[in-house]
Amino acid sequence: MSILDNLAVQSYCFREFKDNADVASKVREIGLNKIEVCAVHADFENVNNWKEDIKIYDDAGISIVSIGVQTFVGNADQESYFECAAAAGAKHISAHFQVGTFNQAISQVKSWSDKYGIKVGIHCHGGYMFGGQPDVLELLIGLGTPQIGLCMDTAWAMQIGPKNGNPIEWAQKYAGQLYGIHFKDFVFERNGQWKDTVVGEGNLDLKGLLAELEAHRFSGVSILEYEADPENPVPALKECVEKMRSLA
Repeated sequence: MSILDNLAVQSYCFREFKDNADVASKVREIGLNKIEVCAVHADFENVNNWKEDIKIYDDAGISIVSIGVQTFVGNADQESYFECAAAAGAKHISAHFQVGTFNQAISQVKSWSDKYGIKVGIHCHGGYMFGGQPDVLELLIGLGTPQIGLCMDTAWAMQIGPKNGNPIEWAQKYAGQLYGIHFKDFVFERNGQWKDTVVGEGNLDLKGLLAELEAHRFSGVSILEYEADPENPVPALKECVEKMRSLA
């Protein structure tokens, strides 16, 4: 079984479309039936309202495999994020932690992870953000393991630079602690500015990464993300799906 057999898409790709029924339809249109839902499309502090959203996706035949990216700050009320994930049958939450609160937040999240049977993957959001810088990421995962691991965003990993942000090397390093992947690709301008592109057509060695993940029997959530063209993301997302499946 290929790791792409369970490929999902991040709902942020459809951020200009607020109706979850529209989002579900577009997920089907790009050839997928799984999704990671972000806060653009749900209020994860209101479990009852969220259950209405779950039904919309269920009725459309779309499985919710993860929620996020959620920022945990040590607030007890944030247990609702786990309640929402559990209600949807999701086994993963992608997450951020913050510099002033990470110790308390990690302790809470580990407890909730055990309670609900849900893993948490720290979303690496580039070298400029706490939790994305490699040394900080290693520290946070060390504090949180085994309940907390990595949700590797391949494009943001590359933004760190080829020496410290190589997705294939991260897949090796965090094998067994890699709970999710956001398959995303960037091209870079001369000044370092990044731009989304179809996955596998930019700087990401998609074929090499997929081979590495298969070698380590990656079993986390696989999530496609493409942030460009927010008014009309479907054509590029279709290309992403076709590209990934051609290499699987």
